[in-house]
Amino acid sequence: MLGVNDLATYVLGALVIILLPGPNSLYVLSVAARKGVRTSYTAAAGVFVGDFTLISLTSLGAASLLEANPAVFAVVKFGGAAYLLWIGVGMLRAARRLWREHRAAGPEAAAAAPAPESTERPFRRALVISLLNPKAILFLLSFFTQFVDPSYGRPALSFALLGGILQTFSLLYLSMLIFAGTTLAAAFRRRRRLSAGLTSGVAVLFAGFAAKLAVSSA
Repeated sequence: MLGVNDLATYVLGALVIILLPGPNSLYVLSVAARKGVRTSYTAAAGVFVGDFTLISLTSLGAASLLEANPAVFAVVKFGGAAYLLWIGVGMLRAARRLWREHRAAGPEAAAAAPAPESTERPFRRALVISLLNPKAILFLLSFFTQFVDPSYGRPALSFALLGGILQTFSLLYLSMLIFAGTTLAAAFRRRRRLSAGLTSGVAVLFAGFAAKLAVSSA
């Protein structure tokens, strides 16, 4: 079908890939819990654009170029790790501020206090998180090429079909995370201590993603 071999196996593999936790899905979930459905779909749009860009680059062979140039890979790798760590540090600062508000004003007053304005740009941040992940594009290369028939005359259609399936699963999964996260939003607004604790946990996970990316190899 459109130059794709063993489509059923690919669909199963793509589903497993999407369900694996990563910085993209975790960030969208955190936005949903903090800012609601509308803003979290803005972040999800950043993920879609980033993934589409990586899929397009993979189909054009850019991943092979990145894999063949260790110096370029290292620059992208450490840049991505530094960005993820920066996000984690920012979340830790936000959690510390919530703890201070909770202790200074008390639980009831903290719950009634309005949340400070944030300069966060969910679409841009999610897009950068997606793009600064060299392991993603290298994985797409090794995964996609297993299912593309090299004798098919229009490989762009093959990649379009594979990418479309992957993006559809991503949309459904992120939507599930968004609506799960928004159910927690009210509790977070009422209980700053709970919000601070979970924000700290997410920050630690982002630091873990950064460390894992920094020590990864092509």
